[in-house]
Amino acid sequence: MAERKRKIVNDPVYGFITIDHPLIFTLISHPYYQRLRRIHQMALAHLVYPGAMHTRFHHSMGAYHLMCFALMELKAKGVQITEEEEVATKMAILLHDIGHGPYSHALENGIIEGVSHEKISQWLMEELNREMNGALTLTIEIFNGRYHKTFLHQLVSSQLDVDRMDYLNRDSFYTGVSEGVIGYDRIIKMLTVHRDELMVEEKGIYSIEKFIVARRLMYWQVYLHKTVLSAENMLVKILRRAKELASRGVSLFASPALQYFLYHTITAANFEQEPACLQQFCLLDDYDILGAIKVWAQHPDKILSLLCNWLINRNLFKCILNHEAFDAESIHLLRQKIQQQYGISGKDLDYFVFTGTACLSAYNVNNEKINILFKDGTVKDISSIDNALVSHTLAIPVKKFYICHPKI
Repeated sequence: MAERKRKIVNDPVYGFITIDHPLIFTLISHPYYQRLRRIHQMALAHLVYPGAMHTRFHHSMGAYHLMCFALMELKAKGVQITEEEEVATKMAILLHDIGHGPYSHALENGIIEGVSHEKISQWLMEELNREMNGALTLTIEIFNGRYHKTFLHQLVSSQLDVDRMDYLNRDSFYTGVSEGVIGYDRIIKMLTVHRDELMVEEKGIYSIEKFIVARRLMYWQVYLHKTVLSAENMLVKILRRAKELASRGVSLFASPALQYFLYHTITAANFEQEPACLQQFCLLDDYDILGAIKVWAQHPDKILSLLCNWLINRNLFKCILNHEAFDAESIHLLRQKIQQQYGISGKDLDYFVFTGTACLSAYNVNNEKINILFKDGTVKDISSIDNALVSHTLAIPVKKFYICHPKI
């Protein structure tokens, strides 16, 4: 029997992460997975929190580490998990972000229309499964929630999955925002399985409440921070302008992979019918986008060069958050001021004055609930427990409206 490869990775958040199965090592070594090293986990949040330079590779490895910890804990409590199921679940969490493109949501909104990173993840998993001779078949079943042991899917994707546990912990570590710190080790120690569903023991209630509170605080303080919203919307506008110019046949500097997406209309059908489309996507990363933006800052198109210059030099749009939608009159006045200052008119003003909404439901009572298992065998959703913090405030969705425009 061939000797098992055992690798350790030193992670600043958890210490040593162990890779001790040949299939997992093969998966992590694949170019599709290594691409995640070149994609920032938090897109442009580093323009507000300079330490937020970690990658999707860091995050996926961290989520894998927590998955190893969770599976070990459940097995110690007598939950039946075979070695095949264990390896498949670990690979499912490693692959949960595989379909993310550069700057993630900016790419989805700017160049690729109507194709989500979740869908691309599915196609990449199927492609990897072919390359690995069906080794990912069970992984895909678990990932899609089709496997009879529901708790394995819930560990990968639910309101209490190891993905959320890692990104809250890791993002708070790298941003220095301590509000996001969660007791992930205690939460994992409190996990249990009842009727094939993932639950939390009664004594873990307060750790779960803290987890949900931390998620809410991190969203408003970091992920939906007004300056982060401004920068990411500017990036979307840059990519849309580049796509618009490309559709008119205007010459743009771009890497071959970026050129492919700029000069083709990309839909889900392209990904499904043209193998080249998925291959080109896997060649795209943050460097393609940033390299292009640096060159486009000198482009003769005034709108493209202005936006690129501003983003590169962190001269970001002013972003105002409000609990009510902005009235048409104030938007019209802003557009007039921008028109006078920059000599831009008509539809082109949409690149410089625009509105949007930021929404968050810290705990969604309609989604896969976080169930608490009491000592007497009763099961309650965390939001229905007497005096629970979640039921009063955190289950209520919050919606904020924002407007972005150049500083005037």
